[in-house]
Amino acid sequence: MYLGGAATCAVGAGWIWRKGDKDRPDRTAILAALVITAGWCVMVAAFGANSPLASLAEVARNLAWLLVLYRLFANDGRHETLRPIRPVLIALAFVECLQLVLIVVEARFAITPELKLLTFQMCAMFHLMVSVGALVLLHNLYVGATQSVRSVLRWTAAALAAMWSFDLNFYTVAYLGGSLPLELAAIRGLVVASMTIPLAIGSTRSAATIRLRPSRKVAFQTLSLLVIGAYLMVMVGIAQSLAMLGGDLGRLTQVGFTFAATVVALLWLPSHRLRGWVRVTAIKHLFQHRYDYRAEWLRFTQTIGKSDGSSQSLQERIVKSMADITDSPSGLLLLTGESGSLELASRWNWKDISVPAADPVPADLANLFESRGFILDLDDIRAGKDWHGEAVFLPDWLREEQQAWALVPLQHFDRLIGVIILSRPAEPRRLDWEDFDLLRVVGQQLASYLAEQAGQAALMESARFDEFNRRIAFVMHDIKNLASQLALLSRNAERHADNPEFRADMLVTLKNSAEKLNGLLARLNRYGASGSEKREPVELLRVVRQVTDQYEAVHPISILRTENSKVLADAEGLEQALVHLVQNAVDASDAASPVSFDITCDGVRGAVEIADVGHGMTAEFIRDGLFKPFVSSKNSGFGIGAFEAREMIRAMGGRLDVDSREGLGTRFTVSFPLAAAAEHLSSHTSPQHSEAA
Repeated sequence: MYLGGAATCAVGAGWIWRKGDKDRPDRTAILAALVITAGWCVMVAAFGANSPLASLAEVARNLAWLLVLYRLFANDGRHETLRPIRPVLIALAFVECLQLVLIVVEARFAITPELKLLTFQMCAMFHLMVSVGALVLLHNLYVGATQSVRSVLRWTAAALAAMWSFDLNFYTVAYLGGSLPLELAAIRGLVVASMTIPLAIGSTRSAATIRLRPSRKVAFQTLSLLVIGAYLMVMVGIAQSLAMLGGDLGRLTQVGFTFAATVVALLWLPSHRLRGWVRVTAIKHLFQHRYDYRAEWLRFTQTIGKSDGSSQSLQERIVKSMADITDSPSGLLLLTGESGSLELASRWNWKDISVPAADPVPADLANLFESRGFILDLDDIRAGKDWHGEAVFLPDWLREEQQAWALVPLQHFDRLIGVIILSRPAEPRRLDWEDFDLLRVVGQQLASYLAEQAGQAALMESARFDEFNRRIAFVMHDIKNLASQLALLSRNAERHADNPEFRADMLVTLKNSAEKLNGLLARLNRYGASGSEKREPVELLRVVRQVTDQYEAVHPISILRTENSKVLADAEGLEQALVHLVQNAVDASDAASPVSFDITCDGVRGAVEIADVGHGMTAEFIRDGLFKPFVSSKNSGFGIGAFEAREMIRAMGGRLDVDSREGLGTRFTVSFPLAAAAEHLSSHTSPQHSEAA
């Protein structure tokens, strides 16, 4: 331990030499004192505490620290104004120097045990005098310093006070015992090492801003240990006192008391009430504020952010997060219902309380909460205090429930979202301004969470309605296409009813329309979805002919070019997409203007072009409106034909491009990868994937 103390003094001196303030008056004195103290530790470690060399080194050590004490007065100039301290320091230094005479006497003239004891006691007495005088001067130094200088001296004064207090106790025990106490002498090196740390900290001006701020958890646990330790010391002391009675009666009394005390400890120490009392006492006397706001906010965020594994709803977590702040064991949440009154929404650990089903909190009290935004302490109401006129509106079930403690309103933009009712904590206390401020802020935050949840629920419900309306719109769009075909068919039937070929085409069209209606009913549940994921080789010409057959009796349709193109797609979905595009082309064209198909293949992809010579579209409409649902350039259009066609084609792995000129016409190009090309790529990439696997 002494070698450790010597090393710590050396390291501390080096640190102060490099990092310490250069302009401090006590800097040189502290450096010299640390070096001398390190030498004393080495002497004691090498020759023992009773050796003459160790005694001489201790005298030098004490003189060096007395010089440090004198230089500390220079931090605020009192070494010039407080001249009376100089005689005191000189007297202490003289007493310390007398140790040199005693060392010589002990070495040469103390030849009998009586002389040795007398010399030792005088030596211990001189050390006591120096320690007491130094502590008195140190007290006057710190108490008389100005506030700014006191913050600089705090760490250095604490280190010197610890050193001389230990020496005072050490030499008191030595004087009374007639010899050095071996146990205390063994740890003097540890005391020196501990003293060096605050000396190094106090050597810089930044030490003035350092404060010992234990966390509330550490303070609570420390106070709990002190309470338990005090209890155990009292129990042991009483048990030892009872043992002094002697005999069987004393033994029986001692055992009986120990048994009773143990039972009381097992019942009392783990109690929630004791922990609550310790927590309240620690917060009241050790901290400036009741709450550790950082810890409270972290716990609040964690409680709200995720449940603790018990599948708690957001409402339950809201009550728990508020109750944790005040250590309330339970709580209730009342939210504003559809009728505007407050209704019970959730309970947290409070199943035995009876809450009325109808108007548990009157509307007048809710309006008072909304307008004033105050937190209601129910104990004030029970004591006859009425701060805001709320006593008249407080329901009887809350007034009579003694466990009901506080009502915290949840307000969002001056609108009352709900109210949280907290139960009384295990350690009763009164709510103060700090409780009110924190609970009010947390209540506003919780109200925002509830408002956000209500908004999300409304958006989800709106989205479900939008999805329903969207599906209905797709259905109406398909029905509109069929209705348009039948309307054109009925108009042409008036002119060509006698034509056998027309009647044959009319039957085909009617049959196709009926099949489309049945297919529409079968596919109703997947309208508005992402489309079919089915992939199979499909001959484009066959699908195009099926579409032209549907419109043959309705509008002029022609196929200009038919290159062999077998692509990967879903035949049914592709036909539906082409119907949408052809119907748009028919609607944009005059009755006599034909709509043409052009089937091409470039060796990799197969494409179908649908061209018309109708009104055309502007570039702005193509970019901003063509593929936007429910945006249409036609007065009676739904605006979803092109959108649904594009989504269905994309879902099948294809691509839809559009080129249009206003007044000239429009060309839609639908392209898919060829089935042969896809099979070729798949056959070449499969071995690589296999090798990689």
